[in-house]
Amino acid sequence: MNNLIPIMTMGALGFLFALGLVFAYRKLAVEIDPRIEKIAEALPQANCGACGYAGCQALAEAIATGKAAADSCPVGGAETVEKISTMLGVQTVEVIKKVARLHCRGTGEAAPRRSEYLGLKTCYASHLMGGDKLCTYGCLGLSDCVRACPFDAMAMSADGLPVISEEKCTACGKCVEACPRNLLELHPFSQNILVYCRSEDRGPVARKACKNACIACGICSRACPEPIVIENNLAVITDYMKIPPEKIPEIEKCPTLAIGRLKKDNEG
Repeated sequence: MNNLIPIMTMGALGFLFALGLVFAYRKLAVEIDPRIEKIAEALPQANCGACGYAGCQALAEAIATGKAAADSCPVGGAETVEKISTMLGVQTVEVIKKVARLHCRGTGEAAPRRSEYLGLKTCYASHLMGGDKLCTYGCLGLSDCVRACPFDAMAMSADGLPVISEEKCTACGKCVEACPRNLLELHPFSQNILVYCRSEDRGPVARKACKNACIACGICSRACPEPIVIENNLAVITDYMKIPPEKIPEIEKCPTLAIGRLKKDNEG
């Protein structure tokens, strides 16, 4: 009998604690939006961070709670946006495919070196030291962008410049962030003309540093004076859509090939 009272007391206390836990669970439980997992499943699960969130799960939560738009994932493409929009019951927005493009034609042959760089083999480190080419605007060729690409869409070519596989490129922007000289940009896939150079040196200086440098001769801007202007000794395209196709041959008279088509008509 003496042992029974403590046992009953402990049992009663245990029961009360259990009731308290059940009450607390029901009172404090956070309801999980069932759409989150469905949205996460629709995302590519690349966890690349290109959307600005820690990963696909974090983005799914942001989309479900209205903190991010249905088209916030640049990697998933139109199919992903359509799926998520359907889940949310919102109108599907048009997704324009973009790819990374390099603004430099400073190959090993075109852009002479002024010294031998012996430091850390990264573009960032070389940039801090001024680089080893005469051109202080061009590609350093040490593969920071290639290493940053999580989709194996870039590789270094034999001429010392990165080559982008437009089929594999997801426009995640990691290579853009990795380049210390801002030579990579995301452009619409359909865009077929580019100013390759970024040098703001005067013509004679720029040409000495790279055979393919823009020398601000004005041939391209005279052909298309509205969408192509000369700023800081460099041709700048203000609106690609305003370049008439019939004017492209005139633009391509550029003596240094600093501006031109990305693909010829017979290349598709």
